[in-house]
Amino acid sequence: MRMVVKVAGALLDDAAAMETLARQVAQLAHQGHEILVVHGGGKIFTATLKRMGIESKFINGLRVTDRDTRDVAVMVLGGLLNKRLAGAISAAGQPAVGICASDSSCFLAEPMMHDEVIGGLGFVGYLTGANLEFLESFWKAGIVPVASCLGLGADGELYNINADHMAAACAEYIHADRLIYLTDVAGVLDGTKVIKVVSTGDAEDLIRQNKVSGGMILKLEACKRALSAGVSQVRIVGGSVPKGLLAAANGSRFPGTRVTPEFPASAAGVSR
Repeated sequence: MRMVVKVAGALLDDAAAMETLARQVAQLAHQGHEILVVHGGGKIFTATLKRMGIESKFINGLRVTDRDTRDVAVMVLGGLLNKRLAGAISAAGQPAVGICASDSSCFLAEPMMHDEVIGGLGFVGYLTGANLEFLESFWKAGIVPVASCLGLGADGELYNINADHMAAACAEYIHADRLIYLTDVAGVLDGTKVIKVVSTGDAEDLIRQNKVSGGMILKLEACKRALSAGVSQVRIVGGSVPKGLLAAANGSRFPGTRVTPEFPASAAGVSR
């Protein structure tokens, strides 16, 4: 099975959690799955910017990215966190390689439009393509590629991409069978209760009713894109749940939320 696993940046700030996830990724690769890992890094990125005296500003959940902020993104996302995660997977017994957009032009981007202005958010982009041949060369060699959320523009500049949106776009472009979001919460929540199954219509209702907010809105929007692009299974799982990734990758029952194009009849008896 070919799958994209998106790892929340908050999980990379916890050494024990990252090592646990790395062991699960290694186990899945040993089982023969072709895995592309995509990671974020928001909290560590923000903390680094603060230490450097650079203010963080967000519009609709997206970080306004001037050149200095972009350069720090490359250092933190394409450098520190990318190599930290690839190293953890390699240490768990599965060779992994950290890759960035500029490596063989593996992830292409265009600047995002804001207020009808292209590049209105600075160096913020959206994914427009992936070098599938390059990624497949890793899988054929038994290597897990680990991607930072950056894209290479036609102008040669690197663009900061929201990691949730990038994971969904990657799942589309590499024709993944499954997309799994590993988060710092247990799944899509209704209060404190995990919703087991959410359709894209349900997701729109949850957003409209302000029952979900912040990063979960971006995840649900990304899930909708992936499903509409033909990714057959999309799942949101707590990254700290013991063996949660393995369960989400290999089984129909897992701790977390399954996102579907329409609410399946077979799930009518599932507690929501």
